[in-house]
Amino acid sequence: MAKDKGKDEDRADPARISKQAARQAANRAEREARRQLRQAERAAKRGKTAAKAKPEAKPEAKPKAAPSAPVQAVPFNILLVGQDIRLGMEAALFAASLRRNAPGWHGRLIVAEPSPEGAWAGARTRIPAPIRLALLGFGAEILPFAARHFGASYPFGNKIEALSGLPPGEPFIFFDSDTLVTGPLDRLPFDFSRPSASMRRTATWPEPPLYGPGYGAIWKSLYDRFGLDYESSLDTSQPDEHWERYLYFNAGWFFGADPQEFGRRFLDWALAIRDDPGEALASQKLDVLLDQVALPLVIHALGGGRPGPGLAGLDGDVTCHYRDLPLLYARESDLAVETAETVLRDPRLAPLAEAWAPARQIVLEGIGRDRIRPMFDRRLPLNEGRTRQILKKAGLWLR
Repeated sequence: MAKDKGKDEDRADPARISKQAARQAANRAEREARRQLRQAERAAKRGKTAAKAKPEAKPEAKPKAAPSAPVQAVPFNILLVGQDIRLGMEAALFAASLRRNAPGWHGRLIVAEPSPEGAWAGARTRIPAPIRLALLGFGAEILPFAARHFGASYPFGNKIEALSGLPPGEPFIFFDSDTLVTGPLDRLPFDFSRPSASMRRTATWPEPPLYGPGYGAIWKSLYDRFGLDYESSLDTSQPDEHWERYLYFNAGWFFGADPQEFGRRFLDWALAIRDDPGEALASQKLDVLLDQVALPLVIHALGGGRPGPGLAGLDGDVTCHYRDLPLLYARESDLAVETAETVLRDPRLAPLAEAWAPARQIVLEGIGRDRIRPMFDRRLPLNEGRTRQILKKAGLWLR
């Protein structure tokens, strides 16, 4: 996902990503992958031979044990946004971690790539060739799309416009590109008929002015505007005018049954709010969080709501939205850090990690482990803004 302008303007050293170096890196990675594949095939053959040589054990007269976890019941597609170097590399990390930690997942991994036209005219949007090869090697499909409404003026809008490229009627999950798969994603009990999204959020919107309107009036104005039932969206276990009472998500992941219907509502309502906020939203900022303002309305309209406890692994031990590599080391779990380090040292990604300065410095050269991680006590809640300030002051905000 084009999460902010910093992502899209981020550039690696052009000298390190020259065509010649990239071609050599891709060739080395391909040769190493073939060598490992041959080794795995030989090991599998040896294992089969050894198994045949063993005498067969007499089966025990007891009932067959039930499987330890359910298999994927409904195939679903995964959508990411890949753009230029940074988002392209993040998408490659996602793809590598998906194949490593959710080998039973069946579906299409679609990386939406904005074309340098329309709302992205004149911008660098293409994923560099070596990163494209890596994505294809992990089974991803790269799907170009033209952004007509947001683009460079609102990079977060990529996730909204990219939905139009997904096949209609097929369940989907969108993930921000700066996400790692750390567990069996395919075994989560998704109910695609009831859309939902990430609850890893804070009170970022709205910001009620001193003399009103308050949280309730602002949100109700949006539900009324689009003909939605406001009362049924409320979490009545929370007090009136407390931000968690109102349906609000982080747009780092969301899912639904039909990307075409979901995408149409998302686009139409986001544009309507942007172009005519209305009196209740007159003092509200929409230049960063427009997607998160429209998203709860779309999910509620399609019969969804807050995710249940069965999906706690998202933003838990199954996926991790780390946002930036410095933040990964500052605040995320040991499992997430180990996953990033493992996939970045994969022969298919290691040459690209060397060329991508944040990965080279933070992961491969050990700055993340040696300097960033010891600075923070992860047993305590970490405020993201304050964490960024600490990292910047220490000269460790490497992006």
